[in-house]
Amino acid sequence: MTEETGPIWKGKVTAELKGSTAEQIWPFLEEFCNIDKLFPDVDTCYRVEGTPGQPGLVRHCEGKFGWVNEKLLAIDPNNRSLSYEVLENNMGLKNYIGTLKVLPMEGDDKPAGCKIELSFIVDPCEGLRLEDLASYLNDSIQFMGKKMEDAVKAQI
Repeated sequence: MTEETGPIWKGKVTAELKGSTAEQIWPFLEEFCNIDKLFPDVDTCYRVEGTPGQPGLVRHCEGKFGWVNEKLLAIDPNNRSLSYEVLENNMGLKNYIGTLKVLPMEGDDKPAGCKIELSFIVDPCEGLRLEDLASYLNDSIQFMGKKMEDAVKAQI
């Protein structure tokens, strides 16, 4: 789902994980500087400053598309959500804020897996359409979901 509203782009992508619970998946995302183990195009990620698990933590990520520094704005382990902003990058992202949530899915009076939701807001990116960015993020969240489910299965 995407929405072009004048000078701001907004969107949301989701991945449904039918074989894992929200409690099993959240620890992978809660570790803010672990994104290189999950995101398809990030080769390295490390803490630049701040305290792990606390707002203000800044991570540096590099991959085939460039580099980015991101700051953890808020984290809520009880509701399994976090928000972050892009501080600096060489990929053309301006005023990007993302929110990741892990939500339980219910079905027939029993847990039916979980859903990872990434919502974003960003200024338009030169040379890119909103649909292209949303498609890339959707592909990435699907990839991440599969990696996390595979890791959960390996732990069992």
